[in-house]
Formats: sequence, structure tokens, C-alpha cells
Amino acid sequence: MSAPSAAPLLVFIGTTPNIGTTIAAFAAACRIAESSEAKVGYLCLNLKSAKLQRYIGVDRPAVGMDHIRPELRGRSLLPEQLTRYTYPVKGIAGLHVLFGNMDRDQAEFYTSDQIEYLLETARRTFDIVVADVGAYWDNAATVCAVREATTRVLVTTNALSHFQEDCSRWIGQISPLFGVPSDGYELLVIHSPWGMGGFRVKDVSKETGLPLAGELQLTKPLLMQLDSGQYDKWLADAEGRAVMQQPAKQWMQQYGIQRARQVHRQPWYRKLLAHRNGVGS
Repeated sequence: MSAPSAAPLLVFIGTTPNIGTTIAAFAAACRIAESSEAKVGYLCLNLKSAKLQRYIGVDRPAVGMDHIRPELRGRSLLPEQLTRYTYPVKGIAGLHVLFGNMDRDQAEFYTSDQIEYLLETARRTFDIVVADVGAYWDNAATVCAVREATTRVLVTTNALSHFQEDCSRWIGQISPLFGVPSDGYELLVIHSPWGMGGFRVKDVSKETGLPLAGELQLTKPLLMQLDSGQYDKWLADAEGRAVMQQPAKQWMQQYGIQRARQVHRQPWYRKLLAHRNGVGS
């Protein structure tokens, strides 16, 4: 278990695969990093379907979950090593990304001890940690991250099969088996760009019994940026700057993360910090 002084751990979990959980989690991490002076750690704990690297144009990460398994097995991963193993996102100073497992055949070989140790180390390394896990509970990463989380964000859509059927089977039935009550989550609703209807957000919240943390509207331009590996750049542009802004602000207030002075959010200052991060010290 993590020490009381450990950094906050926000875990994003979807009711259903491929609905936008990674999109929401990464946007939240970006908003926190760019709005504060906090050192933000982003952990991709998708052991079978990691996609963030493609979304931000890093097709073959030099380092990821599968590269640090020896340190996890030997419990030898130090905070300074973890920082070196992360990817500094250009233009967003303070955001450090640990890419997910690239070898799907090895997904089931990660143990709970290894994941717990990774989370413990990350919470000693960063001021706040955002973890993105898969929608299924058949792996150590999902179970351990959800159990260790200080805030659990349940991502779903306004489609009945997602917020009712999938939510009931996973969060309603499986989550309590691992010691996490089904009401121990906050709700984030993803809206499809295709305009195919669905239930109102307040109906989704009522059905799940969870408080609403926020909403995220998927758009065609956003999806195009994912396909072209430009998601991080799009989030920094005018069109993408509002994505996950309000939920991130609430979490920052909840955990006492101070907003940066106005000068820190000016484009020239962000570029300077990004340049310094890029060349290292």
C-alpha cells in the first residue's frame, strides 16, 4: 500500500472498450500540467491495447511498460529512473508519459506486486499521477490501479448498452469483489460525434448512481488528430484547449494543486520550458 504522503492517483477506467477513455485521461493530464507547476505522471496501464503512443505520433516508443519489467520484478525502480523512462510531451512542460505494454502476449505475466510497486514509485516521483487502464478486469493493472486510486473516473457513453449493461456487469458485479464499492467512482460521459442519439446525461448519472465529474464531446476533427498522431498538438490549439478543462480544474482544487501564475501559461514561456525539457539538464 502507498504511504499517506503519496501523490494523488487518478485512475480512468471505461465501462466499454474503445469509447474514448484514453482520450479523456490524456486530456486531463495535459490540462493539469499546463495549468500548474506540478510534475504530472501519466501511466498507460493498458496491457493489451495501448494506443496513446499512436495518438501522439510515437509509433515505436523507446521505453514503455515492457522495458521496465526487470526493475519491477526486482523492485529496483528509483524515482529518477522512472522519470528518465518517461516521454516528455513537447509543448506541455511538466507532463511525463510512461507508454503502455507493446507485447500483448506478455500482458498476463504482469503481477499485482509489480503493478503495485510501479504505482508506489510513481506516487513518490510525481506530484500527481493519472493512470489509464483497460475496460476489462482480467489483468493486474486494472485491478491494482482501481484499488489504489484516490479518485476513480468511470468513463462511459450515453448508450444504454454501455452505461447500463456494461456498467452493471463490471462495476456493479466485479468491482466489489476486489474491495471497491460500485459507488466509489466519479462519472465521465463521452458523446459520439455521429449524432446517433442516446440518453440524457442526468439519466446516465441516475442509472449508475454516480456523481457527474464531466463530459467530453468527441468531434470529427479530434478523431482526425488521433489518426494523424497529432492529439497532443491539437489539445494545445484553440479548438482543443477546452477539452477536460473543467474536470481537471475540480481535481486540482480537490488535491490542492496550485494554478500556475499567468506568465507560465503564455505560449513563449511554455515553448521555453518545452525546449529546456527537450535538451535535458
